[in-house]
Amino acid sequence: MLRSRIEPLYERYLRWQVKHIPRHVAVIQDGNRRFAREQGLDTAIGHRLGADATEQVLDWACELGVRYITLYTFSTENFRRDSAELASLFLLFQEKFAAIVTDERVHRDHIRVQMIGDRSLLPDDLLATIEAAEKATLHYTDYYINIALAYGGRNEIVHAARSILEEVKRGAVDPAAIDPAIVEAHLHRGAPIPPVDLIIRTGNDYRTSNFLPWLANGHESAVYFCAPFWPAFRKIDLLRAMRVYDQRMLLKERADRRG
Repeated sequence: MLRSRIEPLYERYLRWQVKHIPRHVAVIQDGNRRFAREQGLDTAIGHRLGADATEQVLDWACELGVRYITLYTFSTENFRRDSAELASLFLLFQEKFAAIVTDERVHRDHIRVQMIGDRSLLPDDLLATIEAAEKATLHYTDYYINIALAYGGRNEIVHAARSILEEVKRGAVDPAAIDPAIVEAHLHRGAPIPPVDLIIRTGNDYRTSNFLPWLANGHESAVYFCAPFWPAFRKIDLLRAMRVYDQRMLLKERADRRG
């Protein structure tokens, strides 16, 4: 009872503290399975509760003014999980991407949704559903949600290198002209993704797990690790993470003023 009264006040206090809003937040959504085990639930239910948390966090991010959010939903390493868990996950992904096409929040807030990752690793029916969601939101430019599926950071850079080499072979790119901007332009198909300002990882694990190595680590993004498993992630946790970014920006501004 007391907690329900205090948390809204603390939320407002945190929001007052945050003066700098990160443009691009990337989230490693960790802990669905551990949350399910702690609650005595089936793993599949843990993943569904995690998906519910994702929708809530996306609402908060839009409300707070975060224009780009990238979600580490399924890594290339996750393909090692057992076939039953993979089947339930792919079904869940298909349901959520199918819902995007008619989601009134997506169309009201003009949110563009796109997948990043190795599409060749996904089942054809899931890929078709993803592409339908991407097509339905292709013209939106207010907010961007990037879903990292079948994603691995090193794999992403390898694919970018192959793409650049193909253009070099065709004479479209001069090898001497290859620079960071050209590499970034080949990292993802679809809408360009700006550098990451803030990485959040839930589940009390202190690593970034091969996530967006070029756009995050390469741009020295702020990082916030927190204990709650993803299904238990709160708006307070998001605001605490944004406060870390805000503090970093304040220090940078002071350093710039000192010259």
